[in-house]
Amino acid sequence: MIDVLVVDDDFRVAEINAKYVGKVPGFRVAARAHSAAQALSAVERGAIDLVLLDHYLPDQTGLELVHRMREHGHGTDVIMITAASDVTTVQKAMRLGALHYLVKPFTFAALRTRLDSYAALRRTVDRVGGRGLAGQEQVDRIFGALRTAPAPSSSPGLPSGQSEPTTDLICGVLHRADHPLSAHEVATETGLSRSTAQRYLRHLEQAGRLRLSLKYGDTGRPEHRYAWVAP
Repeated sequence: MIDVLVVDDDFRVAEINAKYVGKVPGFRVAARAHSAAQALSAVERGAIDLVLLDHYLPDQTGLELVHRMREHGHGTDVIMITAASDVTTVQKAMRLGALHYLVKPFTFAALRTRLDSYAALRRTVDRVGGRGLAGQEQVDRIFGALRTAPAPSSSPGLPSGQSEPTTDLICGVLHRADHPLSAHEVATETGLSRSTAQRYLRHLEQAGRLRLSLKYGDTGRPEHRYAWVAP
């Protein structure tokens, strides 16, 4: 499990964000904080993998908190979730090592896409890390894990019962994958049922957004596997 610290000065917003996190498989809320001091204390207690951080806090800005964390030797990962959308703040967040920057207001699907890409990054680093050294291909794979799929420009063409956020979620998983995925694997990554994932995958393949391949085993029917098709 990935342990998350949710930081927001608004108690109600913090609770909403925490509920969002709790709905994403593989993530759990370890603590909530409503000020920079509370957040730093939570990080110093340990066992925090990721901080979802608001910029506007009562005692310090979120970026000042990240700077203090780094000064104290804490390399805890950070995703900014804030209404601050000026370019200067975004640039500072990048320079301090924020992995994503999500502007309020946002949807659950938007947050989940960022969390999914963060989980993919950790898996990729774990796979590559065992080798000690990384070649260019492995480095590209690590940086590529953080990319999020672009949202579809419009919803026309979606079959009845299928939604744009779910389509975007599935596209994000396949876009970040370094090998073709089965419907079962996509379902596991997204938290959808296998049958639901299969319906979306079939439509996306027919629309030319995915490439279908067959994996033959020793017995039984071949497994359908899907890969992202770059535009």
